[in-house]
Amino acid sequence: MNEILTNIAAKSYRFVISGGGTGGHLFPAIAIANKLSQKFPGCGILFVGALGRMEMEKVPATGYPIIGLPIEGFQRKQIFNNINLPYKMLKSLIISGKILKTIKPQVVIGTGGYASFPLVYRASKMKIPSIIQEQNFFPGKSNMFLSKYVNKVCVIDEKLKAYFPENKIVVTGNPVRENLVDFISAKPSYYLDFDLKPGNFTLLVLGGSLGAKTINESILGCYESLLDNDIQMIWQTGKFYYQGITQKIHTTKESSLCIKPFIDQMEKAYAIADLVVCRAGAITLSELALLKKPAILIPSPNVAEDHQTKNALSLVDKKAAIMVTDNLARETLSATILNIFKDKSTLTELSSNIYKLANPDSTELIVNEVLKLIKV
Repeated sequence: MNEILTNIAAKSYRFVISGGGTGGHLFPAIAIANKLSQKFPGCGILFVGALGRMEMEKVPATGYPIIGLPIEGFQRKQIFNNINLPYKMLKSLIISGKILKTIKPQVVIGTGGYASFPLVYRASKMKIPSIIQEQNFFPGKSNMFLSKYVNKVCVIDEKLKAYFPENKIVVTGNPVRENLVDFISAKPSYYLDFDLKPGNFTLLVLGGSLGAKTINESILGCYESLLDNDIQMIWQTGKFYYQGITQKIHTTKESSLCIKPFIDQMEKAYAIADLVVCRAGAITLSELALLKKPAILIPSPNVAEDHQTKNALSLVDKKAAIMVTDNLARETLSATILNIFKDKSTLTELSSNIYKLANPDSTELIVNEVLKLIKV
């Protein structure tokens, strides 16, 4: 750790970014880091995450250094597992203080989740300029608490002023993968990457990297009917479900079905998708909006504050997506897909309305707020 801190402390511009636990918190953080690197070539950027979480593997793969804190989230279902949480919080605050005192960053950026709490809170108490970014239409508890202390709160929608100090809010949207839109222009060639027929109606089914049980079981119960209606499919099962699902698949239309445990080139899958079935994570929704993709959203019921349902409803209210609840998906998903497939006007309406929610300049807007804090 000391060597990492020493190297970054020697840079003219220094930034610390914290957030993780899930891709929804991590991927915006990486997008912001990449944009800062463009604005300040050779700057020092340090990530701070939670030990044992995905960021400890994903961040080094992008070339950025990361330091892990022993912080953990509060476990609502197993209350006795929280007995060591105060000690881990205290230790994380101490480590965060050491990091900040050594690096003396110009700005600290938090992208949500418990991983960002100790660092951003410590920075605010040390009078270091700080920004938090909230991806969801309903904020997490960490960000709601931190909003009292930070300089700016970057949000997806102005309605979040109900939860944050209004004078600190900046509507920026959510950062998404760079060059995502560029893949659309080469759409015809991507069908071959999935062994599918160019131009045929394509359904993209996503359940995240690990998989979503409800989505997988719902599609398993109706895939034959979908294929019989000339719908070809890219189906990301997640690594925990892939083997079991492939053993249960029996069809004579293998050429219309591409099943993968994980899609490495999601940009290509998005490009050829005519309809997407997925959970309602904030970053996924921002990507769908930018790409004008009609979607059926099945919010996960297993997330804090049920924020995926709130994310989905915010789109449903604007006629920008269709929502199917998790408990009804097995019975109703097939009919919902077929109804949309047969009604081209609905596809067009969903595509048009979701694009109205897109903000292609979100990363740039967030970094502009960083620049204001260091008066560049």
